[in-house]
Amino acid sequence: MPQAVAYATPSARAPFERTTIERREPGPTEVLVDIAWAGICHSDIHTARNEWGEAHFPLVPGHEIAGTVAAVGSKVTKFAVGDRVGVGVFVDSCRECPECRSGREQYCSGGGMVGTYNAVGRDGRWNDGGYSTSITVEQDYTLRIPDGLDLAEAAPLLCAGITLYSPLRHWGAGPGKRVAIVGMGGLGHMGVKLAAAMGAEVTVLSQSLSKQEDGRRFGAAAYHATSDAETFRTLRSSFDLIISTVSATLDLDAYLSLLVVDGTLVNVGLPEEPLSLRAGSLNGGRKQLAGSNIGGIAETQEMLDFCAEHGLGATVERIGGEDITAAYDRVVASDVRYRFVIDTSTFGAEQG
Repeated sequence: MPQAVAYATPSARAPFERTTIERREPGPTEVLVDIAWAGICHSDIHTARNEWGEAHFPLVPGHEIAGTVAAVGSKVTKFAVGDRVGVGVFVDSCRECPECRSGREQYCSGGGMVGTYNAVGRDGRWNDGGYSTSITVEQDYTLRIPDGLDLAEAAPLLCAGITLYSPLRHWGAGPGKRVAIVGMGGLGHMGVKLAAAMGAEVTVLSQSLSKQEDGRRFGAAAYHATSDAETFRTLRSSFDLIISTVSATLDLDAYLSLLVVDGTLVNVGLPEEPLSLRAGSLNGGRKQLAGSNIGGIAETQEMLDFCAEHGLGATVERIGGEDITAAYDRVVASDVRYRFVIDTSTFGAEQG
């Protein structure tokens, strides 16, 4: 079996350690990918610290993966050795349920999508993620990264990018639509870039104005601090669509008041505490409170092509494997602009 160098955490909150893992030889319809870059998603941190429960250790996280094809199975038709590819949040699903057959594999009802890591694959083994030098994936769950995208800046698109692209597309962000993005972190900064490229009028709603210059550079027409109570009075009934990217528990009644009649508030963040609201906040303007979860394979490919067409990539800080543990603490402290990506060339040779 092919060997890969990886960084794993042996237990919840333990530092990451360099190790060697096994990758399977590509089956007939699989590709072996040499990973160049892996993004650090906040869900990696929740999982590695066992904050969501049921993490399998030792754990190799990572589901924002960019690299090149190193080998292909005998029946692979979609990729060739040397192709630039990406792997996102999941690497399999049932393939037969209505959701899978309609290209919405992320909502698979036939057993659920199979996560890129911390999930058991069809081979009966626990999946290891992208904090490694290679990965073996089915061709149907592998994405093509267009030549116009830098691989380091493309890696976070496989989660952060599609997490914002999918709801923006679904709820019709475009010319004539006023869109607010709540939060300007790893998810939010991509929401600003994507919504602006789609032609919407974009406003950032952030706790403070500290990232205002960046927000406007990414395409925001306006930027407001949610810590200022005047913001909610000034912006009442202003937006067709609001997408919240934050993990904090929001005052939903306050944010719903910012929507026009028939407006929609979409939550893509994952607050740890339950959310609550008054029914009148919805009924008074026939407003909608909704959620969204990444995107299917076809939509993710559409997103990558859109980003290449418009020159969009994530804004990243590049780090080595030895920096992962410290990077986790910095993400939790909101001390990153705007996504860490791990350079696997720093991992060194395979261990004997």
